[in-house]
Amino acid sequence: MELVIGDDGLARCWWGASSDDYIAYHDTEWGFGVTDDHKLFEKLCLEGFQSGLSWLTILRKRENFRAAFIGFDPGAVAMFDESDVERLLADAGIVRHQGKIRATINNATMALEMIEEFGSVASYFWPHATFVAPPIDILSITETSTAVSKDLKKRGWKFVGPTTVYAFMQAMGLVNDHLDGCWVRDQAETDRKLAAENILG
Repeated sequence: MELVIGDDGLARCWWGASSDDYIAYHDTEWGFGVTDDHKLFEKLCLEGFQSGLSWLTILRKRENFRAAFIGFDPGAVAMFDESDVERLLADAGIVRHQGKIRATINNATMALEMIEEFGSVASYFWPHATFVAPPIDILSITETSTAVSKDLKKRGWKFVGPTTVYAFMQAMGLVNDHLDGCWVRDQAETDRKLAAENILG
């Protein structure tokens, strides 16, 4: 786990300097606080699609996914029927995995139930945010992600294992796994503290 100095002279987490797509994602999205329900739902679904693949594959197809799933509006996706499943299975612009497609439709209904219970998807997830010192090792699973995964499954969500949940938490700013010295760590930390304050008060 190390920092890499890019051609622009900026220090980044090692994975965030490997391609132009990753540089942009690392510098402007990963670890920044997200409170928008559509974006939270989108990311959790896309992490499910990523299972067994590289995130770069999903990142490069993300706009296609957004078009196919109507911007990941839970209310719209929950209304998908078998004709939509067939449409999505024929869409070469996304990952055509029937189980993951059906899980996304299922999870849209679960998201609506979550909104009904908690007021928003954000209000469910942000109490699980942590604010600690920069990581020495980047984990793929934690006690928190395991507990959240277990609870989501109990609520009926699918493709939300503890590794998937932790990747979601990293990306959405529920944790800050930018390494000490990474040029965007402080920006991400400030942003996610504001997000937490907006949701938790």
